[in-house]
Amino acid sequence: MSAEHADHEYDYEELGLVAGLEIHQQLDTASKLFCGCPTDRREPEESTHRFQRYLHPTKSELGEIDVAALEEASVEREFEYLAFDSTCLVEADEEPPHRIDDEAIETVLEIAGLLDMTPVDEAHVMRKIVVDGSNTSGFQRSARVAGDGEISTSEGTVGIEDMELEEESAGRVAETDAGVRYALDRLGIPLVEIGTKPDIGSPAQAKEAAERIGMLLRSTGKVKRGLGTIRQDVNVSIAEGARVELKGVQSLDDIDDIVRNEAGRQVALLDIREELEDRDANVSQPADVSSVFDGTDSGLIGGALSGDGVAMAVRLEGFDGLVGRELQPDRRLGTEFADHAKRHGVGGIFHTDELPAYGVTADEVTALREAVETDEEDAVAMVAAEPDSAQAAIEAVADRAQAAIDGVPEETRGANDDGTTRYLRPLPGAARMYPETDVPPVELDFEGIETPELLTERVERYRSELGLDAGLAEQVAYGRRMSLFEAAVERGVDPTLAAGTVESTATELRRDGVPIENVDDERFLAVFELYQDGEVTSEGIPDLLAAIAENPELSPAEAAEREGLGSAGDDEVREAVVEVVERNEEQVEQQGMGAFSGLMGECMGALGGRAEGDEVSELLREEIQKRT
Repeated sequence: MSAEHADHEYDYEELGLVAGLEIHQQLDTASKLFCGCPTDRREPEESTHRFQRYLHPTKSELGEIDVAALEEASVEREFEYLAFDSTCLVEADEEPPHRIDDEAIETVLEIAGLLDMTPVDEAHVMRKIVVDGSNTSGFQRSARVAGDGEISTSEGTVGIEDMELEEESAGRVAETDAGVRYALDRLGIPLVEIGTKPDIGSPAQAKEAAERIGMLLRSTGKVKRGLGTIRQDVNVSIAEGARVELKGVQSLDDIDDIVRNEAGRQVALLDIREELEDRDANVSQPADVSSVFDGTDSGLIGGALSGDGVAMAVRLEGFDGLVGRELQPDRRLGTEFADHAKRHGVGGIFHTDELPAYGVTADEVTALREAVETDEEDAVAMVAAEPDSAQAAIEAVADRAQAAIDGVPEETRGANDDGTTRYLRPLPGAARMYPETDVPPVELDFEGIETPELLTERVERYRSELGLDAGLAEQVAYGRRMSLFEAAVERGVDPTLAAGTVESTATELRRDGVPIENVDDERFLAVFELYQDGEVTSEGIPDLLAAIAENPELSPAEAAEREGLGSAGDDEVREAVVEVVERNEEQVEQQGMGAFSGLMGECMGALGGRAEGDEVSELLREEIQKRT
């Protein structure tokens, strides 16, 4: 975003902002979409074998090659895949896909009901060309399952264009010297993609719509949770701008910033276009300027030119002062040029709006300008690398500079953690899709599909029927242990105790470094059973959970016995309270009930969580009253 727009909140209606969302959510099914392999994630070091592939774009049925796939394939890379004992030949693309998973179909029909969507009569699987290595086959399998739905937001209704059921891509593990390493544990996990209509008119509405869809998805109880299991893409344009797809927004909290920054970026690009038009801007042909840097003191350029390296430059007529213009926070037009250049294997670019710098002297800048015959209003962009990379990179810079003269290019951009975006590739076209002949169509029908209770409705039920306060009700309804909470309540556990234990207590233990993930639902329920049978107190539950987590080989009963967490008898409790009061008799005589709070903590500590607080409190009051 340009400096003058950086902190400006636009009138988005006047700006002509139009946005739409694509929500990608992994489903929590037992099996993958096209095979019987489990959907559990694995660590890379658990892989049992690996193999390599090279991928190339193929023509569609109409004989066309998708432009995005073509650019992706322009960089020759080797893709390495880590396979596991939990993956099979389908993920390796060495066996045809099986029929679509029935559980995934049932789940997407539930989601369709929540979104007021109409399912298609028959779901037909298509192949979507993907040659970035994230699919071993070179394409992603996807089927449209429903359309024509809607959700409500405070700024109006947002239509749901369509919903697709598709296979998740392989997980990116690392960059290698030859290319990229992927893991196959994620490949094939069922993924639902929900696309809205372009009905969103502000950053705030984009965030609200995404939150609403996310709540509906979680209401099914059949979606995966955690980092990377849900991703949001946003399509954004403004009047006189262009549709730009922003991919990979990981957090809902970032969506409004991403949309706001993209609107500002397009405004800044339109301002630059206007200035370039006034200057009658043009982009010249790239030229070899290696001789300018013979004997240079610049380590970056000198290192790149060593051996057979070359320096290639392009004269940008009318661009002086604009290459360094800020488009988004800390990202400039020159950054966009660099994004395109990096696609061809160079580390970045140099341009005259920032030179002299990086060891380049003022005399070298003058010589560079002379070499490409610039005027005062012109800028120069340059790369230094081995000849093929340098040539491809400088041509990419020239193409992006020409696009700046035209205004805002349509493209796909990746979301950064700071709310800005970077260039990824051109927008894909229709040529990337063609039918999948290995998977038969599936008939879809709502019959027998029940619409689940919404999380918002569940929160209200927990408040009205179970007596939870608003904060705790929301925490447990939206939490990962909601089903555990309901199972505990069904077994007669006090709702407030159950909710506080599975959410607040578990969170506190995790923050204290206790591996609470070792305590599964059955062990939690066994702890509640011990409490109901009077074997442990509510005060002892945190210590018992910690003991189970640290010693997963022990049953809850064994852990309670080993840690001495069994309930104290009435006589033992009274004896402990009397001993604390007698030890602090002088304080009790002086303060009376004013000593209660401090002594209560001492009593509970002496009993080590083996007595209920209410019982100890009552006995302590009695003993203090006897002595005052």
